[in-house]
Amino acid sequence: MTPTSPPSPPRRDLRAAWRQVQRLPVTLMLASLLAGLGIVQLTFQLGNLAYRSVTWTRETHATQVRIQGLERDVRVLQEAERGANDPAYLEVLARCQGFVGENEDVVVATGAPETPGENCAALRLP
Repeated sequence: MTPTSPPSPPRRDLRAAWRQVQRLPVTLMLASLLAGLGIVQLTFQLGNLAYRSVTWTRETHATQVRIQGLERDVRVLQEAERGANDPAYLEVLARCQGFVGENEDVVVATGAPETPGENCAALRLP
C-alpha cells in the first residue's frame, strides 16, 4: 500500500482566508478611527476639567473675599449696636459732628474756615 496523499484543502478555505486578509485593512481603519475618536473625546474631557477647575477656583476665591467683607461688616454693625447704648460713645460721635456740651463755650478761631470739616474719621456703616 502506498501512502495516500493528504486531501487537498478545499478552495473555500482559501477564499475565506483571502477574505479575512482583505478585511484586515478595513478592520484596522475602523480601529484607528475609533481610537482617534477616543483621543478627541479624552482631549475634550481633559480640557473641560481644566476649565472647570480654573473657574471653580476663581469663584471660590471671590466668594471667600465676599465672605470676609460681610464678616467685617457684621463686626462693624455689632460694634455700632453696642455703642448705641453707651453714653460715652454717643458723646464721642456728637463731638465728631461738631456738637458741644450744654455747659461748654464755643470758641471759634479767627482764621477758621467757613465750612467746618469733620473732627474725626468717619466710620462707614454697611
